[in-house]
Amino acid sequence: MKSIVLISFISLLMISCSQQDPLEKILNSDTPQIANVSKNIEKYEVQILYSQINRNKKGQVTFTDYEFNVSDSTYFYPASSVKFPIALLALEKLNTLQKNDIPISKETNFITEQDSAYSSIDKEIIKIFAVSDNQAYNRLFEFLGQDYINQKLNSKNINSRISHRLSTNNASNTKSQSLIFKKNIQDSIPLYKQSGIENLPSAELALKDVLKGKGYILNDSLISTPKDFSQKNYLPLRSLHGLMKRIQFPDTFTPKERFKISERDRDFIIKAMKTLPYEAGYDKKEYYDGYVKFFMFGDTKKDIPKHIEIYNKVGYAYGYLTDCAYIKDTKNNVEFILSATIHVNENEIYNDDNYEYDKIGIPFLAQLGRMIHNLEKQKSK
Repeated sequence: MKSIVLISFISLLMISCSQQDPLEKILNSDTPQIANVSKNIEKYEVQILYSQINRNKKGQVTFTDYEFNVSDSTYFYPASSVKFPIALLALEKLNTLQKNDIPISKETNFITEQDSAYSSIDKEIIKIFAVSDNQAYNRLFEFLGQDYINQKLNSKNINSRISHRLSTNNASNTKSQSLIFKKNIQDSIPLYKQSGIENLPSAELALKDVLKGKGYILNDSLISTPKDFSQKNYLPLRSLHGLMKRIQFPDTFTPKERFKISERDRDFIIKAMKTLPYEAGYDKKEYYDGYVKFFMFGDTKKDIPKHIEIYNKVGYAYGYLTDCAYIKDTKNNVEFILSATIHVNENEIYNDDNYEYDKIGIPFLAQLGRMIHNLEKQKSK
C-alpha cells in the first residue's frame, strides 16, 4: 500500500513539475533557434509571458500565467507594439464623441493639417495591424495627443508612457495637429473640427537600462556614447499582455480597466488584428502571411493554415523584436496568449541597420510560438 501511495505521489509530482515550467522546459531545449539565445539570455534581453486559457462549463475564462525574466522596471524599446493601445484608444475616443452627439464614426473621412489625402480611422487601424504602418499610427496619435493617451492608459491601470510618433522628423513634438472630419470629402462644412492640442513634455523614464549600447549613427556619423532611451515610448511586456487579455476577454477585468468601445468596434478591431496583408490589399510577394506574425510563422513565407488564427501586434526597431498574440487553433481546439521580446544588436551600435533580426531574433520567436503551440496541443488531448 505504501509503495502504491509513493508511486502515485511521485507521478503527481512529475506531472506538477511538467506543468509548472513550460517556458523553462522550452528554453532548455537543444533546438538551435532556442539554444542560440538561451545560452545568453541577458545579452538578448529576453522576456516571455505565456497564458494558458481555462474555460469552465459556463464558458467563463481564467488564466494560468507563466513568466520568464519579465521586469517592468527594466527598459526595452516597444517599437510598433505601441500602436496596439493607440488603435484601441482611437475607437474609445470616437465612442465618447458619439455620446456627445458628434456625428462621426470610424468610417468618417478625416484629414490632419499636414496630410494631403483623406483617410478614416478604420482604414488606419487595418493598416496598423496588417503591415504595421507608421503613418497610420501617427495619424491616430494626432487624433489623441500624448496627454489623452497617457491619462486614459493610466486610468485603466496600464503601466506605460507614450511620448512620440514613429519614423518622422517631428516625432516628439508636444503639439498635436488639428484634424477635420467630413461626411463627403468635397463638403465645405465639416462634421467635426479638432484643434491642435499642446501636450505636456515627457519626463525622463526612471528605469534600468535606458542607456544602451556603445554608440549610434547620427547624420551619417558615429556618436561613441550609449544611446539614451529615457524619452522614448515605454510599454512593458506585462502591459502589452494585459492589453491582449482586455480586448479578447474583457469580462476578466473590472469595468474601469476595460476599453469603452462598442461591441461592433470590438469585433472590428479583433478582426483587424487577424488580418493578413493580402486581405488588406497588399502585394503577397512582398507582404507574406508571416510578415508581422512573428510567432510560429515569422521565419517562413509559406501561407498560414486557415485553422490557425493569430490576433497580434508586433514591434521591431533598434534591434528589438516584440510580439504579443492571442493564437487560436480551431482544428486542434487550442488557444493561448503569448508575449515576448528579444534584443539583437551584436555590434551594440544603433541606427546602422545592422541587426540580427533574420538570423537570431525572428527564428527564436517563431520557434517559441511553435513549441508553445505543440505544448498546448498535447495538453488538449
